[in-house]
Order: sequence, then C-alpha cells, then structure tokens
Amino acid sequence: MPLTLHVDSDRWRDHLRSTWNPDIVPVAKGNGYGFGNHRLIAESRALGARTVAVGTYFEVPPDPREDVVVLTPWRPFLEMSQSKNVIHTVSRLADLVSIPAGSRVLIEVQTSMRRHGIGARELRHTMLLNALDRIRFEGWSLHFPMGAGGTSANVREAAQLAKQAIDVRRGPLWVSHVPAQKLGDIGENVKLRMGTALWLGDRGALTVRATVLDVHSVRRGERVGYRQRRVSGDGHILVVSGGTAHGVGLEAPTAAATVRQRAIAMAKGSLDAAGMALSPFTIDGKQRWFAEPPHMQASMLFLPSSVAPPAVGDTIGVDVRFTTTSFDRVSMD
Repeated sequence: MPLTLHVDSDRWRDHLRSTWNPDIVPVAKGNGYGFGNHRLIAESRALGARTVAVGTYFEVPPDPREDVVVLTPWRPFLEMSQSKNVIHTVSRLADLVSIPAGSRVLIEVQTSMRRHGIGARELRHTMLLNALDRIRFEGWSLHFPMGAGGTSANVREAAQLAKQAIDVRRGPLWVSHVPAQKLGDIGENVKLRMGTALWLGDRGALTVRATVLDVHSVRRGERVGYRQRRVSGDGHILVVSGGTAHGVGLEAPTAAATVRQRAIAMAKGSLDAAGMALSPFTIDGKQRWFAEPPHMQASMLFLPSSVAPPAVGDTIGVDVRFTTTSFDRVSMD
C-alpha cells in the first residue's frame, strides 16, 4: 500500500499561475520536488514557460521541446546532450576553451556562495574574451546563498556583479534566490530561476498520507523489530508505509544557525543517543515515536494504549521534506 502525495490540483495550479511570469524559469531537478521532473516540465509547458532548468545532464528530457538550462557546470569529462535546445553552464575559464564551438552557454560568475563560477576579476581575462566569439553566448548566471545575508544582501551583490558582467558583454542575467519583485533593482533582462517557491509555495495544497499495513497489540517490556528493543509500555505497534527507500528517517545535517535551532539539535541528539526518535507520522494530532529505525519500505511506530489505533488500510498523516521524499503515488485530486 502506498505512501501518497495528495495534491489539491485546482488550488496548486492557481498558485502556479499567480506566481509564474515570463521572467521566471521553472526548475525541475532531483526528485522533482516530490512531484517528479516529467510532471513539472509538463506543468511548466502549460504555464507557457519557454525555458526550464534541470540539475544535471541526466535530467535533460530525451527530446526537449523547450530550451533546457543545465545548472550543473559543464566539464570536459561529462557526456553533454547534443540537443540544440540545451543551454550549458560554464564556470571555469579552461572549460570555456574546451566546450565545442557553437555551444549555447551561460557563463557562471562566482558569488559569495563560493560554489561554482568565474571570479569577477577574471571576467576580462583573454581566455574569456576570446571564448565569447566561439560560443553562442546566452547570458550570465548568478547563484546566491540563502539565510545569513538575507535577500537584500543578495540583491545588492547581484546588482554589483551584474554591472561588472554586462560591462564585458551584454546579455540576460539568470539569477537564483532573489525576490521576484526585486529583479528590476538588479538590471534589465533578468531571469529568475525558481523551484521551491513555485512548486511548494502553497503547502496547504499538498497532503501526504501513509497507509497502515499492520497493527499488533504489545505489553510493556515485550521485544519488537529487527533490533528486538523492549517497548516502553502497553499499546500497539503500527506498521505503516514509508521507509528509507522513500526518504523517511533520512536527514541532511542541520544548519543550526540560531540559538533555538542549536538547542533543538542538542535535544534531538540526546534523544537519539537514548534510542528514541520521533517519527514524521501523525496520529490523533501528535507525531509518534519510531519503535525502531525505519525499514526500507515501511516503518514501525509505537502507539500508547491511551490512543485508539487506526485500522489496517486506514491512512495517517506524514510531515516530510518534499525534496528528499520519493512517493509511491502522486494523486492529483
């Protein structure tokens, strides 16, 4: 039985239409923000988008109808798509020389992210200036951080770098992580890559449900699961759909940028050390404890005797991170 993402399709598409405009480039990468990349590309097409962005060359559709920007920078050892609709990102001077002549290219400028990009001081390097005459130049790419500096810092940095880049060669500016209403402060002909704010911007339109697969009554001290841990009290063990193969129970390291976030991380670490882990599954309005770490396709939960257990076949709510969860089914309700 499935772990299902239910989408209020009318509400979700209303959000897409109210958010998207021709200056926005929809991003469809990774797990497709939980929806799948094929679905997002189809939705982008329905919006009227003529360009989409994907994460890697492996995510480029076999025969794209629209222009497709590959966000991961091109390297000589990568097998590049031969489609004329593909726009490559180049982030090193050496790669500008190596990429086949006539390729459609976005040149990435290094920002305070310090991830990829040609430094601002290198924008007038002879290698870059010569390369501009052998490629099909599609513009400049700028990718900014989230969090610490805030969006105002990103806009200021974008405006500064944009001026330096445009002084070298005029062309569109492709940016990430700046507010759509601030594009005019950066310059003219600015395109905003948008993923999370577009596809996941109205969380009220999205509901995740897991199916109850089995229910077993247990007494305090009885052993359960692979690891044969003793249960802490009388109650029920629930076996529900959703395990590590779906992304349940898998976490990225916490940024812990604030005192509160650090305190939460410390408290969670203490619980983990004691063998207690709160699950993302909700029953009777509360998140419930894992009986043991999730299995590949299912999870075992402990429900105390004070709470009436759901029946086999019922569904329960799940609070997941959409970008790391692979659903069995996406239901457009």
